Amino acid sequence: MDRRPVHGRGSSCDLPNRFETVHLDVLPDGGGSDDLIHEFTEIEGEQRRITTQVYRDHSRSILNPVNSPDLGFRWTINPYRGCEHGCSYCYARPTHEMLGLSCGLDFETKIFAKTDAVRILLRELARPSWQAESIMLSGVTDAYQPIERHMGITRDILELLCACRQPVSIVTKSALILRDLDLLREMAHARTVRVAVSLTTLDAALSAQMEPRAASPAQRLRTIRELSQAGVPVVVMAAPIIPGLTDRELPALLKAGKEHGAVGAGYILLRLPWQLKELFLDWLSRTQHPDRAKHVESLIRQSRGGKLYDSTLGKRHVGDGPFAQQIRDTFDVFSRQYGLSPARSDSQPTGARLDSSGFRPPNPDGEYGQMQLFGMVNP
Repeated sequence: MDRRPVHGRGSSCDLPNRFETVHLDVLPDGGGSDDLIHEFTEIEGEQRRITTQVYRDHSRSILNPVNSPDLGFRWTINPYRGCEHGCSYCYARPTHEMLGLSCGLDFETKIFAKTDAVRILLRELARPSWQAESIMLSGVTDAYQPIERHMGITRDILELLCACRQPVSIVTKSALILRDLDLLREMAHARTVRVAVSLTTLDAALSAQMEPRAASPAQRLRTIRELSQAGVPVVVMAAPIIPGLTDRELPALLKAGKEHGAVGAGYILLRLPWQLKELFLDWLSRTQHPDRAKHVESLIRQSRGGKLYDSTLGKRHVGDGPFAQQIRDTFDVFSRQYGLSPARSDSQPTGARLDSSGFRPPNPDGEYGQMQLFGMVNP
């Protein structure tokens, strides 16, 4: 396969889909589908260039139940499938294989947008059985990835959640969330929102290699500061921690988060499910010195019982063994030192509990529901 670097992308190829028996390595050359609604052309450089194609997603539900006991939430909303951030380490990449696509370039160049998300969500929030349990926005892919600037689906969802006073937690690595500061400020006043900002490294050059279309470390710290100044409780998430590459930065990441206003902190060890193993090791060999790449792989295996990944519940987020324990101890010591409430992946999110007592169910058949559909937050 052609593994030459691709301009502005985290992966350099499309790995074979694990559900398919035949694979053709063909670069995309345009649409060809009635569901293609946008195609964004990037500036052409010396490297290969692949445009971003956005397709209409035909999901019939938007609230996704979560049954994993090592997670601190039961419901998620993901406005998009695939993520243009293109993070080389993203554990969500293999989900694209369920669409018949690859976890490589397909994941970051073929995005599926849930254009009916607000209409569906309004119907689901209006159900008598809905108990206003807290929702995680961006449980899989980032709701504030670059195409959100054009699509605005996340903004529409947030307007509805704000109007209904529905509690929501948001996790992102994008400064685009500051666009919605007006809504977040109102929701924070009602104690219905908290935000987690993922901070992987303070090294801008490394971040640009690992997360080519995500916000820079400086932009993420600014995001933490401005959200905090607006009264929004913010958690700094050191996620993922990559052994041998970013683990030494953990104290500095926590300190920077605290200095910019974070009230809590959490971390997740690098996860490499399915074909992501090959994709990440390919990225590692392309961007790091061979000796360092071998060292990183060795430390990953030391924290996963000799394997590149262990999906056992309770271990998949934090790893196992002496090296993983060292990371856990470091996090505990420095989160206490900086006064950051711990927010482990297997616990409830940090900070005061979100308040669901003011929830106002919408009426999708009445004036209230119609006003929500057209983005009017305070009917």
